[in-house]
Amino acid sequence: MPKTHISIHTTSNDSILKFEADRFLTNHNSFEFSNIDEAKDSPLAQQLFYLPFVKKVYIASNFVAIERFNIVDWKDVQDEVAKQLEDYLSSDGIVVTEEAIKPKAAVTVYAESTPNPNVLKFVCNKVLVANLYEFSSIEDAKPSPFATELFQFPFVKNVFIDKNYVSITKFDIIEWEEITLQLREFIKGFVENGKTILNDNAIQQLNKTEEAIEQKFEALDDTSKNIVNILEEYVKPAVASDGGNIEFKSYDETSKKVQVLLQGACSGCPSSTFTLKNGIENMLREMLNDREITVDAINN
Repeated sequence: MPKTHISIHTTSNDSILKFEADRFLTNHNSFEFSNIDEAKDSPLAQQLFYLPFVKKVYIASNFVAIERFNIVDWKDVQDEVAKQLEDYLSSDGIVVTEEAIKPKAAVTVYAESTPNPNVLKFVCNKVLVANLYEFSSIEDAKPSPFATELFQFPFVKNVFIDKNYVSITKFDIIEWEEITLQLREFIKGFVENGKTILNDNAIQQLNKTEEAIEQKFEALDDTSKNIVNILEEYVKPAVASDGGNIEFKSYDETSKKVQVLLQGACSGCPSSTFTLKNGIENMLREMLNDREITVDAINN
């Protein structure tokens, strides 16, 4: 392949220098990378991030623009960078992979109100998780980079993720109209950029494997199994539409008391504890043919 020549051009920003090639580098596409992980589909950008002063890399049709950290001056390193680019491109190095060029399906996120005034449900057109997860603090959220970043917002109190939506509980210090757009744009950008929702070991770490769930179910007595099945079939779909969940905790055969955990939008909802407690209680009494059953609903 003929040698690629690079010319250096300044920009209006002293931190950014433009390295222009005498040929096209991309098929009229533009890319921006803020770190080596984001640059996984650009071997060229990844190589540049090994330079300690590189802060951002922009790749357009016939140039590479680099933003530097202030630890160096461009005059001290620009010729070295230009030569590195020339050598890489002249040896037919890959600029961006085919994966990066593929058109990405549009991600949509919309907000839904819930019966709980402190909880808003953000629904995505992409599957986020296979099982439900709830995190009540940034410490809890370690298995989920997505939830961890949400807790960086000072008004986020609780994060509940299920299938294709996330229910966010806010503190009372702020109103939804002030933060809804900000949260929606953050979630949309996070999913669009293919960032990690859950770490690879989160399912094992949080005991959410199919095997663990099955073992937990099989360890229950017959009445508890019936209660779990009733909740799964008749209760969970309804509360999921409101951004919440009802989880079976225990059944005491002597006292006939059932404990359920309210999660997501159900937790702390002014009306849900009473309404769901009585609704579930009546359903269980009828379906299990036992009028002595009572239900204790616990807010997570």
